[in-house]
Amino acid sequence: MQKSLQFLDYAVFLVYFIIVAGYGLYIYRRKKKATTDTKDFFLAEGSLTWWAIGASLIASNISAEQFIGMSGSGFAMGLAISTYEWMAAATLVIVAIFFIPVYLKNKIYTMPQFLAQRYDNRVATVMAVFWLLLYVFVNLTSILYLGALAVQTISGFSFSTCVLGLAIFSVFITLGGMKVIGYTDVIQVFFLILGGLATTYLALNLVADNYGGNGFMDGLGLLRQKAPEHFHMIFDKSNPHYNDLPGLTVLIGGMWIVNLNYWGCNQYITQRALGADLKTARGGILFAAFLKLLMPVIVVLPGIAAYVLYKQGIFQEEMVDAAGHVKPDHAYPVLLNLLPVGLKGLSFAALTAAIVASLAGKANSISTIFTLDIYRHYFKKDATEEHLVKTGRIAIIVATIVAVIVAPQLSNLDQGFQYIQEYTGFISPGVFAIFILGFFWKRTTSAAALTGALLSIPLSTVIKFTMPEMPFLDRMGWIFVVIIAIMVIMTLLDPKSKNNPKGLEVDASMFRTSGGFAVGAILICGILAALYIVFW
Repeated sequence: MQKSLQFLDYAVFLVYFIIVAGYGLYIYRRKKKATTDTKDFFLAEGSLTWWAIGASLIASNISAEQFIGMSGSGFAMGLAISTYEWMAAATLVIVAIFFIPVYLKNKIYTMPQFLAQRYDNRVATVMAVFWLLLYVFVNLTSILYLGALAVQTISGFSFSTCVLGLAIFSVFITLGGMKVIGYTDVIQVFFLILGGLATTYLALNLVADNYGGNGFMDGLGLLRQKAPEHFHMIFDKSNPHYNDLPGLTVLIGGMWIVNLNYWGCNQYITQRALGADLKTARGGILFAAFLKLLMPVIVVLPGIAAYVLYKQGIFQEEMVDAAGHVKPDHAYPVLLNLLPVGLKGLSFAALTAAIVASLAGKANSISTIFTLDIYRHYFKKDATEEHLVKTGRIAIIVATIVAVIVAPQLSNLDQGFQYIQEYTGFISPGVFAIFILGFFWKRTTSAAALTGALLSIPLSTVIKFTMPEMPFLDRMGWIFVVIIAIMVIMTLLDPKSKNNPKGLEVDASMFRTSGGFAVGAILICGILAALYIVFW
């Protein structure tokens, strides 16, 4: 198996690099305001179209954790891992209808800003610190690690070279600000989808060829025939992967907390829409929801194909580590090495696009929270716009250096995607509880919110180690319920809460949608229902 790129592959990749870098430079020069204006640098206020918002949401979300991590989970447990993508589509519809209007009406630009405005600076600061630690040491680091692992497997370059190359490329994009990220993400998504579909097509053809079939449709049928256990969305307790995806919890339990927190209370994601008007923001989010329906075809089916081929005896050596252990996260890079010259370069460009877009988006969010919610409040209250943008750029570089140093320490992971989900889940229940009560219950007090913020990690840690048999999605669900109960009790016991001056003004008219949005939302829900019925 050829573990390197050929001349044509490099040529295809170079075309991708020139297009992305050139377009980013063009946007940067055309929008010089982004160099000195914080709202433009961090949010691209008023300049992203609905298709740019939707594409940027997907480009920032789909990264090595999906291409490598989710394909690895597809290899290990099958189509069920798609629930993260398909449930996200339903979640995006909810966020567009109920969350975004609240943010835009109250002129919210960062998540800590919302917490300071709705509660107080204590809550905002605690959560800002939690988010920064999570984004740097879990998200940014794991994206860089998984991305470098994939690039190393395909290109033959050393792991350190791959880490540095991806980090430098992403910093180059990020320093131009949110506007450059948003518009270059449109190109990144094009390469991501085109290259991703090409990889899936070739993987299914390979399955067909090895089992006497013909074409990708035969390959798809053979996947279900040769690995029927990999085509169930809802696991029962006898399934060895039940702890990762515990049955109906993915439909009515903790999976909603994962998704609503990620898509509705996450600076990394929501800032794409916070600089737009409501109609544009909703249009972009709906576009992203449709793209999410497509993602399992690109990131999960190749993993299942790799599993079927592995069962037949193909690439037995490539799927194991030096100790002889099967490494599911090797599935996607191994498949890419089977692609013909040229197409391998295209798929390599798609993978790089996904990694770089996510690194850039995450670094921009880290920079936004640190600069606007920590530095400006506690270190230099009178900072000029130009100074804040310069500080934001320094924060981007520092965060990336930290990720470069920490990334190699993740080498013992088997399924990177599950690692990210579990450890993000240590703060998700508390965050979502604070936001949902802050949105829709005026009485919720700052003391209750601070308690909820501080309890999430300790409760998660205690339950993880005292009840290790509990699936982490169930753990998140129970912690969410406990924190909600504590916050409600604390609020009801506080007589001042009846006239809480920081309660948000929310009325039903904020949540009305256009006819076109309603049709799109109903269509998404119908497709989701059909998918779960077929693959239950």
